[in-house]
Amino acid sequence: MEDVTPRTRKKPERRPAPLTREQIVEAAVGLLDTAGESGLTFRALSERLATGPGAIYWHVAGKSELLAAATDHAVSTALSEEAEAGLPGRIHDVALGLFRSIEQHPWLAPQLTAQISHNPAGLVTTRIFEAIGRQVYALGVPASNWFTATSALMHYILGAAGQNAANLALARSLGPEADRDVYMDAVAAIWKQLSPQEFPFTRAVADHGLDHDDRAQFLVGIDLILAGIEADHAR
Repeated sequence: MEDVTPRTRKKPERRPAPLTREQIVEAAVGLLDTAGESGLTFRALSERLATGPGAIYWHVAGKSELLAAATDHAVSTALSEEAEAGLPGRIHDVALGLFRSIEQHPWLAPQLTAQISHNPAGLVTTRIFEAIGRQVYALGVPASNWFTATSALMHYILGAAGQNAANLALARSLGPEADRDVYMDAVAAIWKQLSPQEFPFTRAVADHGLDHDDRAQFLVGIDLILAGIEADHAR
């Protein structure tokens, strides 16, 4: 007798969602944060994404393109909180956003230097220049000074943030037992021993101590540049 019992059909397995370029870039940023530029390989990225290298190459041609995309992602994220870019007084938000991002991602400072030098018309450079330039425009700076004022702020912000990141890297290399205050006091002690004829100013600064808040000092530099821009505009 023929079996008429209904057969249960096996449902086909669903294919995983296709890999996107955004997922690849975010994974690359995470890998850069933990392993550095040398640790960013397509093999390591494939393992992190649980996929094959071919799926990654479909979206990204090579490591240089991946580094550029990761850099742009970090910069975009840093500037995304600065939604009202045209309002006066928001330059601190732009500057601190970049400062925090460079501090958070140890690989970012050298990548910014490389991309700004080798690709000044690229998206990363243009994105930062635009965010800072809108603030310069909001200050009422004459159009003839837009490029100079924006460039000065941009170089200071990236340079100071990069130096801060380098200082943090040094502190991490000294180990968790390192004490910042002890280190700064040691530097001040060395400066006080310098020749008073060759280094009178450095010795005088050391006498007042070198203790400071990095972010507060960073913003003071911004304000000094802005004061110079406004004074020049007033003339």
